[in-house]
Amino acid sequence: MDISLIRHGKSEFTTNRWLTAEEFNDWVSSYDNSGVLKEDFYPLETLKKVRTANLILTSDLPRSIQSAKLLHPSLDFVPNRIFRETELPSSSLRGVKFPSSIWAFLLRCLWFFGNAKGCESITHAKKRARKAAQLLIEYAETYGSVALIGHGFFNMLIAKELVKMGWKGKRKTNSKHWHCTTYYL
Repeated sequence: MDISLIRHGKSEFTTNRWLTAEEFNDWVSSYDNSGVLKEDFYPLETLKKVRTANLILTSDLPRSIQSAKLLHPSLDFVPNRIFRETELPSSSLRGVKFPSSIWAFLLRCLWFFGNAKGCESITHAKKRARKAAQLLIEYAETYGSVALIGHGFFNMLIAKELVKMGWKGKRKTNSKHWHCTTYYL
C-alpha cells in the first residue's frame, strides 16, 4: 500500500503588491478561487504516481482540482473538503501595508502561536489532518495505491500523522509545486 502526497501547481493568482490587512483578506479569497498555471513539463515521479494510483483525491479548492486535470486530463478524482489548505488568521492591523508574501508569513507565524482569529486553530487543523490521514489509510486499504493532490502546508500535517501511524517515508513532504512524496506501509 502507498499514499502519495502531491502539492498543487503554482497559482494563476501571482500578484505580490503591497496590501493592507483588509486587502490581504481579499487577496486570500482570490488566491483560493484561482486555478493554476499550466507547465510545459511536470515531475516524472508525480506523473508516474498519478497514472499508477488506483484512486486520486483532491481538496475542493480550484487549484487542487485543476492540478489534477492538468496532470492527467482524463483522470477521475474525488474532491473532498477535508483536504483543504489550513487557513490564515485575519489581522486587525490598520494602516500597515506589506507584500502578500510577508502577510502570509507573518500571519502563519501568529497562527502557530495560537492566533486563530477568523480561522481554524492549529489544534483543530492537526485534528483534521489526523482524520484526513485516517481516511487516506482507509482508501489505501481498499485501493492499494492512493494519491492526494493537495496543498503544501496541509500535506505536511498529513505526512506527520502518517509517520506517527507507522507509515514509512520522508518526515517532511516536498513543498515544491507539483512535487510528490510517497508513504508506504
